[in-house]
Amino acid sequence: MLKIRFQRTGRKNDPSFRAVLTDSKNSAKSGKFLEIVGTYNPKTGVLSFKEERIKYWLSKGAELSDTMHNFLVSKKVIEGKKINVLPKKKPTVKKKELKAKK
Repeated sequence: MLKIRFQRTGRKNDPSFRAVLTDSKNSAKSGKFLEIVGTYNPKTGVLSFKEERIKYWLSKGAELSDTMHNFLVSKKVIEGKKINVLPKKKPTVKKKELKAKK
């Protein structure tokens, strides 16, 4: 299955990202991708997408990662609601309760 997601590039402490079309089985760091469909620089806030190509690949059945979906919704490339990508917090367990369970 094809997936559109971010791939981190750049040096240590100087991140920049590519929006790439890749097979979902490839790891994000593998460098194997079919097409670059955009870029994002979080330090400057510059965000650019090839909107026509993204819409084309979505029509062919490619899926978006959750973060990519949120960026495209905020840029109004696609319609929809944003997805919560933060992990759900688990209740903290005190050490006394941990020892009692054992």
